[in-house]
Amino acid sequence: MQDYKNKSIYLFQGLLSADSLKKVKLSKDEHAFVCEGRPSLEAGRKNSAALLKNKISPTLISDNMAGFLFFKGLVKEVSIACQYADNKGALCDTGALILAVLAKKHKVPVKLLIAEHRHRFIGDPKAILSFEGQRMAPKDTHGYVPLVEWVPAKYLK
Repeated sequence: MQDYKNKSIYLFQGLLSADSLKKVKLSKDEHAFVCEGRPSLEAGRKNSAALLKNKISPTLISDNMAGFLFFKGLVKEVSIACQYADNKGALCDTGALILAVLAKKHKVPVKLLIAEHRHRFIGDPKAILSFEGQRMAPKDTHGYVPLVEWVPAKYLK
């Protein structure tokens, strides 16, 4: 594992538009970490590919690894995929709320970036029951897959 002491991490969450990621510029001491975006892993694949096109080599993490990065004081900024925003908050891809709460607690700025447009707000329940095509949950287990969540404005300041 690369040593990230004295380095700054920019954390990217949700399925961001390629245009949003084209504008990202990082110095040699700054690193892009991308949350994988379970259950489909689409955010990890697409965000990483867009960053690589921009000559930024990302580090892919499981979504819950972000808490450890905050704990270590490594996160400099969080970029969240946003579908819609107003003065009350923002409709963001699932997983954004916990990162916004952590960012506020650790005094890290949150940047809302344009999300790739979604046509549905609830995903296929089968998606959470398997991983990469292999069933993970026992038969008769149900799944719930929200694709977006509301982040109150108090966590975005």
